[in-house]
Amino acid sequence: MQQSHNLLEKCERSVHILPTNEWQVRPLTKLDPDIQPEAWQQAVESAKGKVPSHRIVKDAVQRIMERTKVPNTYQIGEVCQILAKDNPELRGKGGCWGIVSQVNEFSCTMRLWDGEYTVGLQYLKSYEYLPAECQQMQVICDRLARIYSDSLEETVKNLLQLLGKVNRPYLTAVEEKLLSLIEREYGIIDEIPRNSQSTKE
Repeated sequence: MQQSHNLLEKCERSVHILPTNEWQVRPLTKLDPDIQPEAWQQAVESAKGKVPSHRIVKDAVQRIMERTKVPNTYQIGEVCQILAKDNPELRGKGGCWGIVSQVNEFSCTMRLWDGEYTVGLQYLKSYEYLPAECQQMQVICDRLARIYSDSLEETVKNLLQLLGKVNRPYLTAVEEKLLSLIEREYGIIDEIPRNSQSTKE
């Protein structure tokens, strides 16, 4: 509970109201550690000097975020890595790459190999690929998403997940062959556009 230690160090002199569980301080993870104590103090004031609820803390965080207005500079089609950090909603997605499909105020909707996720800006890191590389990754993402379903064999799911974590804007020759093999196996190879990176026949 990093946030609690942070609050303890910074708030001790002025505020004696400290969180009683992790759920209350969870919204603070959206803010930089330096601003977390300020948000907590505002939440305590809103709760009239009592331990604030999750909702009150969330509202205080929202007000600060709106005030600081960190601009969302991501663009649709950009390839980003997901940094799961301590976010339980992103469990299993740390290190995965995705394509930005929608730019929101404090988050982006990301398209991954197994679906779409809304991810806060603090959990994203751009690969800063060139436009052509982003297009290549878009093709790969489409191919992975076309294959993915919950009913897949575990080995196939694991392979798709590994391809969903490659930190380069292309597939190696072996990865390309494996992906093509799976596409043939599931009968969707004919759906792949001719201009994609398919190997020469």
